[in-house]
Order: sequence, then C-alpha cells, then structure tokens
Amino acid sequence: MFNVIDDLNYRGLIKDYSSQENIKELFSTPQTIYCGFDPSASSMHIGNFVMISILMRLQKAGHRIIAVVGGATGMIGDPSGKSKERNLLTPEDVKRNCDNIKQQLSRFLDFSDPNKGILLNNYDWLSKISLLEYLRDYGKFFNINYMLNKDIISSRLENGISLTEFSYMTLQSIDFLKIHNEYNCNIQIGGSDQWGNLTAGLDLIRKIKGVDEKVECMTAHLITRSDGKKFGKSEDGALFLDESLTSPYKLYQFFYNQSDEDAVKYIKVFTFLEKEEIEKIEKEHINNPGKRIAQKVLAYEVTKIVHGENKAKEALNISEALFSNNFSSLSESALAELFKNYLINLDIKNLSLEEILIKIGASSSKRESREFIKNGAVLVNGNKAFDNLKVFSSNDLMFNKYLLIKRGKKNYYLINTTL
Repeated sequence: MFNVIDDLNYRGLIKDYSSQENIKELFSTPQTIYCGFDPSASSMHIGNFVMISILMRLQKAGHRIIAVVGGATGMIGDPSGKSKERNLLTPEDVKRNCDNIKQQLSRFLDFSDPNKGILLNNYDWLSKISLLEYLRDYGKFFNINYMLNKDIISSRLENGISLTEFSYMTLQSIDFLKIHNEYNCNIQIGGSDQWGNLTAGLDLIRKIKGVDEKVECMTAHLITRSDGKKFGKSEDGALFLDESLTSPYKLYQFFYNQSDEDAVKYIKVFTFLEKEEIEKIEKEHINNPGKRIAQKVLAYEVTKIVHGENKAKEALNISEALFSNNFSSLSESALAELFKNYLINLDIKNLSLEEILIKIGASSSKRESREFIKNGAVLVNGNKAFDNLKVFSSNDLMFNKYLLIKRGKKNYYLINTTL
C-alpha cells in the first residue's frame, strides 16, 4: 500500500508525531484515523480545510477516516489559541453549527460507506456520562500537575482559566478512547495547537488499556505566510468555505494574490496535484517571473476543490474580465459579485455622461468630467467613452439594468438603473 506519510511530509503538512516510526509502520496497512472539528462558527474556514484535505488524502490512500463534530466539546470551549475565556454558545447555536459543519464535511469526504468514512458527533456519548461517572471512570486518570504542564493549559494560567475550559482536554481524551474502542481507531490528527489534547488522549488510552497499546497521534502545521503571519485571513476577515459568506471569486483572488514563494508552498498544501506536476509548475514559475504561473494554478485548483469546477471557471472568467476590461462574457450574477462593493442605485434618465460622473462621485464638476472623457480615462461597459453629452438608452444597459463605469485604473461604479 502507498504510504501516505511520505506524501504528507513532502507537502510540509505534518509538524509533530508522537512516533513517526510507529505511525509510518501503522500506515503500511489500512488504518482508521480520526479528526475533530470545533463547531464554534456556522462555517469552517480555509484554515480548517488543511485538516479536511489531510483526511481526503488519507481516504484516497485507502484508509478509513472518522470526522467528529464537537457537539459536546463545542458547549465547553477549547482553550487552545485563546488568551481568555470564550463566550459560551447556546445549545441551539451549537446544534445549528454542527449541522452546517456536517454538511460541509460531506462535500469533501465520502461517508456513503462506513468502511471508508464515518461522521460522528461527540454529543452522542459525552452527554450520556454522569458527573460521578466522569470523575470515577475518567477523572482519576488525569494528574493535575501533568495537565498544568501542557502548553494548552499553561499558556492560559496568567490570565486565568475556568474549570469548564480546563476540562476540555479530558473530554477530547475520552473521545479518542471511545473511538479507539468502538472503531479500532489507532491514530488521531489535529492542528499543532491541539498537541496537548492529542497526547493526553494517548496517555488516557494507555493508562486504561496498557502501555503497549498501539495508538499514536500527529499534528498539522498551522499554515503561515512567508512573512511569518498567520494564514487564512483576508482584509475582510476569515475566508469561509460557505460561498454565501465568502464567494468563490473572493477565494480565487485571495490565492491569486499570494507571493511567489507562498504560491508554490500552498500548491503543495492545498491541491491534489502530483509531485511531478508540482515540480514542473515550480520550474515554469521560476523561469517566467511576472507571469504568476503558480498563483493561477493555485487559485484555480483551490477554488475547484472547495466550490466545484463550474464556480472555479466562473471565478477565472471574472478575473480575466477584470484584467482585460471585457465584461461581455460574464453572467449577471458574476457581474454583480465582482462589483458588489461599487454598486450605486441611480436614475440616469436624461442625464449626460458628464452629469452621471458627477452623480456617482467620479468627478467633481462638468469641467473635470470633460477632461477625464477627453483623455480616454472613462470606460463604459468596458469601452472607452469620448462623448461627454452621451445620454444612455435601455440598449446601453447590461442585463437591462446595469451601466458599468470605470474612471482611471481602479475606480469602478456599477450603476443599477432602469430606463
């Protein structure tokens, strides 16, 4: 069997192993691997997709994967990466988030056959444990000093941590024990900020079942940019996998705008292109600086994986239209998406072009409007406009409602009107 660890290491995905030798040995035969997903938001973001992509690679390599949505642990709050207590979600919000995340996971992972993939919610077993059972059957195996030495806990001691979040580690450990016993799952994966939780799970299993129990864990790098900053945020915030929150075009543009160094790095992390093809792209990219070869491949491939080929093609068309100022091939939805931040509702009936420029804020006076138009700095629907007294008819509108004006290099105005 193809040993997926070599591929994961080539892509720079794995940061920590409880034992790389043991994990590589385990992966020489079909394994069951689990990863948990926190329902703290209604949608996962592109940073979460790193873990999803690892599960996809594992499943593709012939291993069974288990995705666990934290319906119970989401009620508690994971202390990792937080400097203070998070606000607890309502049970209704947690359930709604869990349902949304389950749907998203099902887009990328195959749960149609339980021999290939299983989707679980830890609320189904953790909610059934009484307080006394928790303390007697599990709590006695957790040494407080041991927990305090974990980075996930120690990093919070200065600002304080509640018993609620302090207990999160124990609940995630119970998850691993449960899944190991019931599904013969020997490997847990998570982000590098989860190392303390993952290793605590190993310790719990070995304390209960014996020190020779063959269970291991590994973590993925938290992806960073070449400048060391955290990856995954655009100027407007997180890049969500839900297209109603982050459009396919916005996702495409985020990856298209990556640096040369990061573009090649992210092709390895986020795409499923083979090593030979990646190396070919990297060579062409180096030999043709300025053509953004790697960025184009990266943006298209990621958008295709997350939103499908049709949405990736549409995002590509939008990008090319913006570059060429040729918007005739765009659909109405694509046009509206591209210029949604520049939308202006305006009745342009009987208004000349020079008057329209003033109305939309593209010029401050008729004299300035005439100067812009004379110098060829004004485009209407992608075409240079030279008639400052032009009055538009319904035949000039795109999709019978839009007039797109560009003034200068970057000033766009999408006028929503009726004539």
